[in-house]
Amino acid sequence: MLVQREEQMARLRRAFHACEEQQRGQVALVTGAVGSGKTSLLEAFGEWTVSAGGRVLAGAGSRAERGLPLGVLGQLLHSARFDDATAARLQDLVRDAVAVPLPEPGADASSAGDRVWAPLLHGLFTALLDLAGPGPLVLLVDDVHHADPASLHCLLYVTRRLRHAPIMVVLAEASALRPAHPLFRAELLSQPHFSRITLPPLTVDAIARLVDDEAGAARETAERCLSMTGGNPLLTRALIDERSPDGTDDDPTPELALGDAFDQAVLGCLYRHEPGVRRVAQALAVLNRPTPTELLGHLLDMVPEAAVPAVRVLRTSGLMKNDQLRHPRILRSILADMSPDERRGMHQRAAEVLHEHGAEPTTVAGHLVAAGWADAGWTVPVLQDGAAHALASGRPDVAATCLRLVARAEVDEPQRAATAAMMVSARWQVNPLAVNGQLAHLVQTARAGRWPASDALAAVPYLLWQGRAEEAAELVEGCAADDDGPAGASGRLRATQLLLSLSHPEHLASLRDTLGAGGRAGTGSPQLQALTTLGAALTPTGEHDAVNAAEQMLHRHHGDDGTLPLLTAPLLALLWSGRADRVAFWGDLLLDRPAVRHAPVWRAVIRALRAEAALRLGDLPGAEDRARAALEDVPAPAWGVAVAGPLATLIGCATEAGRFGEADRWLAQPVPPGMFRTPLGLHYLAARARHHLALGRPHAASADLRRCGELMRTWGVDVAGLAPWRLEMARVQLGIGNKTHATQLLQEQLRVPHGVDDRTRGRTLRLLATTAAPDHRRKLLSEAVNLLQSCGDRLELVRALGDTGQTLQRAGDSARARLLVRRAYQLAQDCGASVLAQRLVRREPGVGVPAGYPTAETPEPEDGLSEAERRVAALAAQGHTNRQISSKLFITVSTVEQHLTRVYRKLDVKRRTDLPARLVAHAEPLAEEVSGAAV
Repeated sequence: MLVQREEQMARLRRAFHACEEQQRGQVALVTGAVGSGKTSLLEAFGEWTVSAGGRVLAGAGSRAERGLPLGVLGQLLHSARFDDATAARLQDLVRDAVAVPLPEPGADASSAGDRVWAPLLHGLFTALLDLAGPGPLVLLVDDVHHADPASLHCLLYVTRRLRHAPIMVVLAEASALRPAHPLFRAELLSQPHFSRITLPPLTVDAIARLVDDEAGAARETAERCLSMTGGNPLLTRALIDERSPDGTDDDPTPELALGDAFDQAVLGCLYRHEPGVRRVAQALAVLNRPTPTELLGHLLDMVPEAAVPAVRVLRTSGLMKNDQLRHPRILRSILADMSPDERRGMHQRAAEVLHEHGAEPTTVAGHLVAAGWADAGWTVPVLQDGAAHALASGRPDVAATCLRLVARAEVDEPQRAATAAMMVSARWQVNPLAVNGQLAHLVQTARAGRWPASDALAAVPYLLWQGRAEEAAELVEGCAADDDGPAGASGRLRATQLLLSLSHPEHLASLRDTLGAGGRAGTGSPQLQALTTLGAALTPTGEHDAVNAAEQMLHRHHGDDGTLPLLTAPLLALLWSGRADRVAFWGDLLLDRPAVRHAPVWRAVIRALRAEAALRLGDLPGAEDRARAALEDVPAPAWGVAVAGPLATLIGCATEAGRFGEADRWLAQPVPPGMFRTPLGLHYLAARARHHLALGRPHAASADLRRCGELMRTWGVDVAGLAPWRLEMARVQLGIGNKTHATQLLQEQLRVPHGVDDRTRGRTLRLLATTAAPDHRRKLLSEAVNLLQSCGDRLELVRALGDTGQTLQRAGDSARARLLVRRAYQLAQDCGASVLAQRLVRREPGVGVPAGYPTAETPEPEDGLSEAERRVAALAAQGHTNRQISSKLFITVSTVEQHLTRVYRKLDVKRRTDLPARLVAHAEPLAEEVSGAAV
């Protein structure tokens, strides 16, 4: 189907009718880029000519047959089907003419040659006139730029004699570096009744007609096609032909599949051009950046002006846009067609040229890596600069490839030291187990004093990760004694000292002054600011707002590449300050960034922090999924002492869900002894203590919690957000009936200066209520419910609501008690804590599972909605906003949104106004229940 060629077809038809009516010849030259549809236009016009009463002779030029004399003419004569006598006569004339050399078309022929060629030319023209009957004779020659000179000489002879002959000549040529036959072309353009017909690129509307989609989708697909192909019909049809029905590929244009039709079309365009065009396209593919012709000429060892025609041809064909290849798929197609040696050679030459032109080291380093070449003296500093930039941009994989190439080059000792330090950093971010040997060598060399302090400090974070705190402290002390460090080294040393103290708080006492007046969160390097913020969270004084500082740092840097290592400190500060909800927000934001794909270790760390936040918000399934994903990103042996984080979360999830055997399996995981010298080790001790208590082992739980408390007091980090050991110890004491000691511990917990967040205060008040008189108990529980609801801890809110219901039940208010327990039961099911839900309804004989609410074994309703989803959908159908639903059901707005998303998908609706009316009936008793529970 011809699309957007109606105007060109109309011009050819008008020329045909003029030839027919005036009995005068016409000449038309159809021009366009390779793949622009010239052949299709000629074929369509030929078919129309036959239907209009004309006669068609067709031929086509070919690069392979340029040296075949009269090859194109032979095609025309073969399609004419002359009578035997005429055919034999022309064949003899052709045989005689071939033996005589022919000058370039349009030039003067020798008299001897002219005497041989004259009979052929005259006989040819006469034979063609005989073929023109009632309708004109149309000669169609495609790819005339590839025609042999002898055939062009004959065509020119014919065109000169068309003034009174009903013969129409239609030629088609593609854009080229330069005219293949300039004299032929010049004389052709001077002929009367000559017309030039240009084929422009397809427009969006034209492409939309080719796309077999609904109107809106067709235009959207057409716009993507145009951006990839520039409107080249050959490329466009190939792209449309390979479209995927589900649109699930990873290509930048998601509804266009990755197949080979488009790749072959790209190569078809290139190979139909001169080799020089293909060479320029290969250079552009290797450079993969906007490239001026001056740089292209230098790269290809040609004068810049020589590259201009090739660039023009590539733009005309739709392969280029501005100064670079139009689309990554075009680039990949061209690179895939190059041999490995061609690509390496081109990359090496690109590195040399770009370096001479002062390109960025990262760009030059990429070409050096692709070439596998670092023989020149200037390459090592460039590769090191490229590696440093890659590390700062969150691409440790790229940095490692640069550094591996440096390792093969001849370098001096300072370069070797810098390379080793960066290699440890790069490889550690991908697999911490891969750096053990290099790390040991780095430490030994630093001890010997052969490497500068900056390279020695680079080893400290990885030693701390492995729990080798003494070796790390030794390196830090050695660097502190070195007064000859470069400018800026003091700030790095200070940050490293702070990292040592915060990761192993036994060293924190010596750094109290650093966290004081000289360590404000807004001063120093970003790394120092981040660590100072974490220090303010671990040692709160009331002078520094750790939450505000952490929020500012996350807001400032969350969109920057390479900042994942920097942002783990403010995330921890938020977690230990009791703001698990903000950790959830920022953690999801960071995990959605593309940079996390390239740094498995930091992705795992952020997932582990997000998992702990989910646990503190009462989302047991979400916490477990994220913690498991963290251990899949980085296996447990590679976590070092930080393994305490995900393990503590998984132990806590299994314990809360009543899966004690699973918790035992997580506790059986080997852990490094140095883990208990870190703040994360306190998480682990607290989780293990809760597990012991759940299994009826109060003495083991007390031992863990006493150890936890002793460490926190010794270190001076008595922060409840880190581990509320007094609160947990009070739970143990209540379990063994020692209310007096429990009350004392809980009151101490509330009096801890600057170290009690809302979540801890709410949990403490709930436990304190169990020791209080009935009148005071209800007040404490009411305050606990408010605090726990505001901080988002749904699991502890379940316990507070259950305790309130129990209190009301004992006071004789069974109706309100039932409503509150029902609400607690629903929340427990939402949290994935079915054991806690069942425990709630078994505590009091008068409060059972509410009618109409499923137990853990009840299957989902036929519409596929879970009970939690049904409750949210019911209120939404009644017209409540997400925030109102959140308040009524004691869940976060985010949870409401997640439930509604699943509801819409399961019920196949797009908005809340489309929710089935039957849900409103479910909402009415629900509303009454919520209203009663709020009294």
